[in-house]
Parts: sequence; C-alpha cells; structure tokens
Amino acid sequence: MRTSTRRSRRLSALAVAAALTTGLLAGCAEDSDGSGSNEGGGNAEGKTTLTVGTFGTFGYKQAGLYDEYMKLNPDINIKENVTTRTDVYWPKVLTRLQAGSGTDDIQAIEIMNVTEAVETQADKFVDLGKEVDKSQWLDWKNAQATTKDGKQIGLGTDVGPMAICYRKDLFEKAGLETDRTKLAEQWKGDWSKYVDLGKEYMKKAPSGTKFVDSASSVYNAALGGEPERYYETDGTVIWDKSQSVKKAWDVAMEVATSDMSAKLKQFDKPWDQGYANGTFATVACPAWMIGYILEKSGDSGKGKWDVAAAPTAANWGGSFIGVPTASKNQKEAVALAKWLTAPEQQAKVFAKQASFPSTPSAYSTLKPATDTTAYFSNAPLTEIFSASAETIPSQYFGIKDQPINTALTDVGILQVEQKGASPDEGWDAASEEIKDVLGQ
Repeated sequence: MRTSTRRSRRLSALAVAAALTTGLLAGCAEDSDGSGSNEGGGNAEGKTTLTVGTFGTFGYKQAGLYDEYMKLNPDINIKENVTTRTDVYWPKVLTRLQAGSGTDDIQAIEIMNVTEAVETQADKFVDLGKEVDKSQWLDWKNAQATTKDGKQIGLGTDVGPMAICYRKDLFEKAGLETDRTKLAEQWKGDWSKYVDLGKEYMKKAPSGTKFVDSASSVYNAALGGEPERYYETDGTVIWDKSQSVKKAWDVAMEVATSDMSAKLKQFDKPWDQGYANGTFATVACPAWMIGYILEKSGDSGKGKWDVAAAPTAANWGGSFIGVPTASKNQKEAVALAKWLTAPEQQAKVFAKQASFPSTPSAYSTLKPATDTTAYFSNAPLTEIFSASAETIPSQYFGIKDQPINTALTDVGILQVEQKGASPDEGWDAASEEIKDVLGQ
C-alpha cells in the first residue's frame, strides 16, 4: 500500500504512457516475516527458493505469474513475503540491508523510498541497468532508480494515476448522481468540490455510512496533483513552506473537521473491514487500488463499485523491484525480476487488477479482465487512468519523503480526525514528528 498505496510523474505524452498503474501498492495479504533466501536458497526437493519481499498487493501472485514462472523454470520455487504497510516494510528492509543479511532475494521499493535507496543504499543492490534493455521502461521511471554515476538499483513496476472509486448503490440511496461522467463533471478541477459533494451525501447518508474513508486519503490524492511535494530538486527541504502541501492540507482539514469521514487509518484492518462492510462511499483511487478493493470488498461488492475521473490529474504510488547484493541467488533473482517487470507480465497484472504499467510497449494491448470490469460496473478503466496520466505534473521525491508524508497523515491528520485536535494542533504535532525524522 501499494499502499501502494501503495507511489513522481511526468508531463505530456510520456506521462500518458506512464500513467496507467499498483501498485502499489497496495491491497494486502497477511504480514509475513520475510527473511530472505540468504538463510539457504534450497529446499527438500532440490529447488532454488527465491523470496520476493513486497508491501501490499503487487498482483504477481494474483495474476498467476509466480505459478507461470515456476512452470517455465521447474528448478525454481517462489515465496512471497508481504508486509501490509510501507512505513513498516521499508525500515525493516533498511535494517536488513545494513546488516547484509536477512533480505529477500527481490525487494520491492516504493516511490517515496526510492530516492533514499538510490542515495544511501545503492551499494547494497545489484545494478539491474546492466541486465536489461532500459528502453522498455519510461525514461523518467528509470531515472528515479538510477544513481548519479549510472547504477540502476530497481526495475519499474507500476505507476499510479488517480481516479475516484465510489459505491454507486450508496450514492443512489443518498439521492446523488450515480453516472460516472456526470459525477466527474461535478467535482472537476477542485478537490473542494469533491468535499462539497460529501456534505450533500451526509444529508441523506445511508445508515452507518460516511462519504469518504479518511482525510488522509484526500490529502494524498490532492498532493499527488500538485507540482511540488516536500523537497526542492536540489534536495532542500520545503515541506513547511510548500503552497502545494498547504493546499492539500487545507482540503484534508475540511474533511477531518466534518462528519463525512469514516476516520479510518489506511491499510489497517478496520480500513480493510470498511470495504467489506460498505462503511464508506468513496475512496481516492490510484490504479493499484483496484486490486485492493477487489480483494477487500469481496463478492459482496461486485457491481456496486464504479470509477470516475478524479477532480485533478494526480499520481499516488508506483514502485520498483531490486535485487540486494546480500542475496545468495543473485543470478536467479535477477532473471525473475526481469521477467516480472517485462511488458508482457505488466500487462497481465493490469488485466487482473488494473495496476498501470511503466513499460509503454504494453499500453496498446492493455485490457482489464472481464471479471474486473464487471466488478466496477463496466467502467472504462484503461481510458480513465490513461486520461489522468496525460496531465500529471512531474514531482521530485526527496530522501525522507515517505516518513514526512507519514508524519503528516498518520500523526497530524489523525490527531485532528480521530482525537479532535484543531488543524493547527495537528500541524504542530506533525511538525514535531518531522523534526525528529530530519534530525532537527
């Protein structure tokens, strides 16, 4: 999650190509400890076991890619180790990288962590740029995972163009428009218009439901459409001076101080249960979240969810996979990483859960699976996410982007949303946390 949720984007035609994403991120399986193949890469059958460490639902297992690869390579066994939350996953990976042991053979890297990985951990990863035809990926995607001296530590998986996923059955009960095109027009150009619709929803909200899952969801989506985040391109920290951050914070505060939020912490179990129970009517929905909703809403949500264009073109999420030098199965891990991120496999993941590829040659063949589109009321997923990609602004991600973001969402916003703090108090709480993160 993929959180994603889970993960910097572009302009123009490159962006178009770029944007159809899973991340990541981010529907999630149960957490597993995920010690890597360093502990011994074989098993009783004499096969080489490769471990793949991810956060959230990357879609490789769901799309049948592991099974397909093992069938093609009978001497390989694949084990996926999943950690639900990126902010839990990444510190664990850093610890194991520094120790030089315990890593998985393949480690996922979320977009908000890739700068830190490039600038501080590059010597702990295999140079995958020497192993592939780099022209298969978007130039900007490759650049994010490449050091100043040209070492590429990861291969791009997905990118995260934004939409709004909504429960059309709950909208209908609340007396609101349910047509995706008309809804998109109502909130087009301004996240505050989306919040205004939330106020209308709450006037006749079906019992036990809220308009949106969380204020943090709205914050991340709104910030994803802005030209800057927490750093200047020269590495200067500007999070507390950024007008983009202030704008996203203000719209999140509109949600946090109202009655329209379910007040859930994203990627925690109550949030997962909220999907299954129909607790909230909308969620800011990067492409990778399609897979998350499929998993967490289950059969009861089929045909009730729909997808509309977001208020502004935005990106949230997008990931990479790398091979740590600590892996005792580097050759086999590199081969698997190359195969998993090849255009053909990225297209298969899109078909299953709409995670949008970072390999442009896949775009002409993208087609969601019939059961995926049926689940989302036959929404034109490819068109919606590719349209978002066309105008997503390019953003720079700094070395502590992810913990700064977590401080604002999981400390600052939650102080307001769950504990009744004022917006100023929430901002101050986040500021103190960020000072610790930055060592100030």
